[in-house]
Amino acid sequence: MLRVDKKLLQQVIVSRQSDSYKGDYGRLLLIGGTYPYGGAIMMAALAAVQSGAGLVTVATNQENISALHSQLPEAMAFAVTDQDLLAEQIAKAGVILLGPGLKDNDLGAHLVELVFDRVQPHQVLILDGGAISLYTRLALPLPQAHLVFTPHQKEWEAMSGIAIGDQGEETTRLTLSQLPPASILVQKGPQTKIWQQGQADYYQLTVGGPYQATGGMGDTLAGMIAGFAGQFPQVTLYERVVVATHLHSAIADDLSKKAYVVLPTSINKEIPKWMKKWSDNLNENVENETFSW
Repeated sequence: MLRVDKKLLQQVIVSRQSDSYKGDYGRLLLIGGTYPYGGAIMMAALAAVQSGAGLVTVATNQENISALHSQLPEAMAFAVTDQDLLAEQIAKAGVILLGPGLKDNDLGAHLVELVFDRVQPHQVLILDGGAISLYTRLALPLPQAHLVFTPHQKEWEAMSGIAIGDQGEETTRLTLSQLPPASILVQKGPQTKIWQQGQADYYQLTVGGPYQATGGMGDTLAGMIAGFAGQFPQVTLYERVVVATHLHSAIADDLSKKAYVVLPTSINKEIPKWMKKWSDNLNENVENETFSW
């Protein structure tokens, strides 16, 4: 079992080059937020932008776009039913996040099938929430891409066939071995684990707690993972996913000192500050990876 340490955090979250531009920090496409789950895709988009993503485009219900832009004018958005534009944006994206607030219905099934058909091997495809449920129910063959799965315990139960009480190391490792090579699994739970197919060991978080048990927490994490996946090319995709997952819970851990429940939107506001601290190599509290202001 591996633990996230200061060295890994500072290897991943590095200062930006003075001659860089937004294209260097990822072109992301987020797909989801179908009725009645519009808030999910908004929280994911907020997290992606706050994590430093260079260009974020959201495909969602037309009715969500005004609300999204009132909260996040930095993101582009279009109606998910615009099939020509959706196909164009899938082709342009470096990272595709599919699933936050994606309802399990005919439209959701069509979107999952469309992305699976069009995604390319060089792209990162993150499957979250509704996309995991739909992929599991439809028993679709997985596409060739850099795959990241972010299931909570019930979604992992459906996806793997392993009951929650039996989701131990060996059963997870066996199921993971059946996924495409190098697939990444963020196994969310009381002690979140991050695995990569083909690697014997895994990372387990030492931060986070029940104060995160509220709607939108997983959407925010998925957005952070997407944001990190689109940048930091000096490290592996697995290391980017590990650090994004850790940072999400570390921020929540710190906020819980003054809050009974930590809201996902509260985490979003803190992301750039924490990334700045780590990129400047100023964080000396290695035990909990927290710091005071």
